[in-house]
Amino acid sequence: MTYKEISKNFLDDANITIGDSVKVSKEDISYKGILLDRSEDAKDSYIVLKLDSGYNVGVNIESATIELIEKGDKPKIGYEGEPIVKDPNKDNISIISTGGTVSSIIDYKTGAVHPAFTAEDLLRANPELLDLANYDVKALYNILSENMKPEYWAKAAESIADDINEGVDGVVIAHGTDTMHYTSAALSFMLKTPVPIVITGAQRSSDRPSTDAFLNLYNSVGAAKSDIAEVTVCMHDTLNDGICALHKGTKVRKMHTSRRDTFRSIDSKPIATLKDAKIANINLPYTKRGENKLELNNNVESKVALIKSFPGITEDLIDYHIDKGFKGLLIEGTGLGHVPDYLVKPLQRAKDENIAVVMTSQCLYGTVNMNVYSTGRLLVDAGVISGMDMTPETAYVKLAWALGQSDKLDEVKEIIQTNIAGELNESSSMEYFLN
Repeated sequence: MTYKEISKNFLDDANITIGDSVKVSKEDISYKGILLDRSEDAKDSYIVLKLDSGYNVGVNIESATIELIEKGDKPKIGYEGEPIVKDPNKDNISIISTGGTVSSIIDYKTGAVHPAFTAEDLLRANPELLDLANYDVKALYNILSENMKPEYWAKAAESIADDINEGVDGVVIAHGTDTMHYTSAALSFMLKTPVPIVITGAQRSSDRPSTDAFLNLYNSVGAAKSDIAEVTVCMHDTLNDGICALHKGTKVRKMHTSRRDTFRSIDSKPIATLKDAKIANINLPYTKRGENKLELNNNVESKVALIKSFPGITEDLIDYHIDKGFKGLLIEGTGLGHVPDYLVKPLQRAKDENIAVVMTSQCLYGTVNMNVYSTGRLLVDAGVISGMDMTPETAYVKLAWALGQSDKLDEVKEIIQTNIAGELNESSSMEYFLN
């Protein structure tokens, strides 16, 4: 272990090693938890505990006492057992792991959550999944989702298409939650699919008592076996265990940093809910299994920026992206789709240099309408394209994908304002779907 000198002697004196349950007391406070290893550059007078809540805490051992509650072992990664045998009477589901919390455990080198599981580890750690289907498993990436890039979306789409061509009945993608809604939008535009494609993740890692990883994965397999042949996101519907919501890939957004029901459909309801890996309720029309033939179009332009308008934003921010050769700008404007009027000139310059500019709203709910106020009309005259009622994230992804199809502004505009994967509502909803 990496504990040295002061902390090592503190632990050795009490015959305590990593993985043991301990109680550390000092003055009028005490902590109970599992002793974790720590990063090699950590201060010597600290130890790291994993509390019952699932969170890690560093404890200064100066003037502290420690007692052993129970000896323990480090949790094992994966499962060693008999080879998984396929049942010819069950559906064949592809599970593709990209990393993230749903496939993470505690890293005992650092005491941090780390994407350590492979896709097959997920199955062997959750043997109940084997009652539902046969699985083809692979780890496409092993990254936290903040490291996702547009070119990774393209590779994921290609990998999914390969699996569908090989005859799988559905696809489940294990993904980090922070950028899951970007990936779900990208795959929605890149793929027309004859089978369900379900993206899932977890807010809390698999080794925590409050983990949501199993329920999300279990219901995602149920969704992959269903008749809903679209790109969807399957996550907890409430704070409690039991029901998962199945969101349209272009309408979903992460709305809270840590709640298990963080994913919500924006300006829409979820397509369905699931319980015990079965569809419980259908809320919206959907594309049925087999209605589409597989189509892959994963060309994407990576030089697209998402710029949020704010009080005091300067022209330099727009000029910078133009000068750096960006091909598209997604503007997250205020209200109905506004920016300060002094930005009209640099945005006109963007159009003149064949750079596509799309306007969305920070409001999330409702639709962009740049024809109401004078600034909006000036933006329209400057060639700014309305993102209509798309979320900024979906519009950003769609712009990157549209520029992968064409570099002509009129064609890009037509793509942006054509409903391709359920990203545009026929009419703006006056409801808030928050509960």
